[in-house]
Amino acid sequence: MAGTTHTNVTTPAQQEVTENYKGPLVTVTMLFFMWGFITCLNDILIPKLQLVFTLELWQAMLIQTAFFGAYFIISLLYFILSITKGDPIRRIGYKNGIIVGLLVAAVGCALFYPAASTLSYGFFLGALFVLASGITILQIAANPYVAILGPPESAASRMNLTQALNSLGTTVAPIIGGYLIFGAVNASDTGADSVKMPYLGLAAALLAIALLIKIAKLPGIQSSDEIKPGAGALRYRHLVLGIICIFAYVGGEVAIGSTLINFFRLPEIAGLEEAEAGHFLAFYWGGAMVGRFFGAVALSNMKNANGKYLVIGGIAAVVFGLMFFAYGLHEALIVLGLIALNFGVLMLGRFIPSRTLGFFAATVVVLLLITSFATGAVAMWSVIAIGLFNSIMFPTIFTLAIKGLGVHTSQASSLLVMAIVGGAIVPPLQGAVADITGSLQLSFLVPLVCYLYIMYYGFSGSKITQETV
Repeated sequence: MAGTTHTNVTTPAQQEVTENYKGPLVTVTMLFFMWGFITCLNDILIPKLQLVFTLELWQAMLIQTAFFGAYFIISLLYFILSITKGDPIRRIGYKNGIIVGLLVAAVGCALFYPAASTLSYGFFLGALFVLASGITILQIAANPYVAILGPPESAASRMNLTQALNSLGTTVAPIIGGYLIFGAVNASDTGADSVKMPYLGLAAALLAIALLIKIAKLPGIQSSDEIKPGAGALRYRHLVLGIICIFAYVGGEVAIGSTLINFFRLPEIAGLEEAEAGHFLAFYWGGAMVGRFFGAVALSNMKNANGKYLVIGGIAAVVFGLMFFAYGLHEALIVLGLIALNFGVLMLGRFIPSRTLGFFAATVVVLLLITSFATGAVAMWSVIAIGLFNSIMFPTIFTLAIKGLGVHTSQASSLLVMAIVGGAIVPPLQGAVADITGSLQLSFLVPLVCYLYIMYYGFSGSKITQETV
């Protein structure tokens, strides 16, 4: 079928929005930090609730199933509404959509208190579902808003920047969450009471951000085209393949992150205790943050290539310094070497989003093979390095998938967010492989399949053609 042309999403005063998007962009980035922080706390909850309820690994992974299952169900409901009644977010506005998401997420966090009081694993899973439902609404509203809010040619750069703040949340969450849930108030307590106050604090923070968003002046993004019911977004081949790619990426990333604490505890890998393993889990998520800052610079519309190298070098120097003072020269040099590898692959991608995505995915495939078959420090640092190469994947896949969709952008966003259900499906699969084979290392071959598909999408599937599905 021949492709059709649609009017791009614009504002009544596009020039004004283009020139003044920086303030609203700063405000919206807080959302990315918060949902990154909350999502990564699941990696702390898994070993905690596994201990409290004496669960098998696949049962503990149901935490991710409940959380990311909400992404699928809520996004599916959103998509059904969009094809029967018209796009809900485009009707109520991105700002109101963001506020609704924050309020629902706050309710989910508050439900952790009665879940811990009743000591019910099912209640915990229900609370996670509500929490993730709110974050799903945030994802549907905020991701396309960031992509639209500013010049189209720098959309990938903006998405990487906001996702870098998301990764900052995932970086500090294992450290703070590990301290509060495992080691702070009652380190010897095997119950669930230690999760109460952290999640009540998150509920309060989400409510405060909702109030801030309410009073903030965010530009309204509108379109001159009539918003009609229908599944128009699904006619685009690069979007359909991008939906599968988001499924593969989130599934692979979450499966790896969810397994790392148990992986670092293995005697043949590092033999670490939970709290110490949480620090190295932060390296994994921290790598994604650093890589996204690199990606934001590399994929920006900065004309001077030497300027890009200078900024990236400055970021690397800051990271090296922080690592040196926090962990010592040995860890700092290892991280610097991994950053150098990341920069080399970034150069190989020639700062082209699709090409860079393909080479990053190919690198992760190699790192997963090393993780699966090596031992000791080599295996440990190989899996940690994956975080650096995960960095640009989600924002780059997202922007490639919605490119050229015009009025179908919000509907496409709901479909892409629906695909985040990969985080609910792939981790239990990896857990099941680990239980069946008796080898946690070999189970990393499950996310490897996901990254093989991402490599395909980067090199081929993301290309926009005249043919639609």
